[in-house]
Amino acid sequence: MTERVTLITGASSGIGSELARVFAANKHRVVLVARRADRLKTLADEIAASGWAAPILIPCDLETRDAGDKIAAALAAEGVEVEFIVNNAGFGLFGQAIEMDRAEQLGMIDVNIRVLTELSLRFSDSLIRHGGGILNVGSVASFLPGPGMAVYYASKAYVLSFTEALHHELGRRGVRVTALCPGPVPSEFQLRAGFEPGLDSVILNIQPSAVALAGYRGLMAGKRAVLPGLGIKLVPFLLRFFPRGFVLAAVGRLQLGRR
Repeated sequence: MTERVTLITGASSGIGSELARVFAANKHRVVLVARRADRLKTLADEIAASGWAAPILIPCDLETRDAGDKIAAALAAEGVEVEFIVNNAGFGLFGQAIEMDRAEQLGMIDVNIRVLTELSLRFSDSLIRHGGGILNVGSVASFLPGPGMAVYYASKAYVLSFTEALHHELGRRGVRVTALCPGPVPSEFQLRAGFEPGLDSVILNIQPSAVALAGYRGLMAGKRAVLPGLGIKLVPFLLRFFPRGFVLAAVGRLQLGRR
């Protein structure tokens, strides 16, 4: 019988590494994908030392166009099939869209949107065959326009919309599809994006381990979306009471304060 695995992208730090720990602790053999091979090795050693199944490591830059082919080839070489996919890899960039490097912003689309979409579709037959699932990591930004981080916010809106549609389509075939939409989380995200955490991070802050656990439980329960933490759960509800223009201006002011 072919061994089933859980594929996790962006597994070298933050929410991704916590998701790897949660899945491994629940008897999933995890496949860890990220650029930094040394980080993956350290995490894999930790997981194996805890008595869980030894992870498979796939060091890979997801911005490259052949990333999906490399991942598929590595899985085939190991003789395993994907049961669950965790599309966690992603990054943001802070600043005015027209002033930032265009190639970097297109790279953000590659990681946040293109690869997430490719992996979700590429392994769909395997997910259906094994009755598995997809956990796509979005953000509270999925619900908002984001002047100051325009491409990032737009990419996360795509993640939520795409995930909800797949939840409906694949649910009929026995596949669970869930969007995990956390708020600010202490991680390397802010450093990569180019800003320091502000008041919103203090108010809405939740630890990566708690986010990962909520995401795992939500996926296994077949939830369409998971918003970890009370403050984050209130955001989509409160947005119903404000005109879109007001929200746009408010987010713009908040982002301006990060400079």
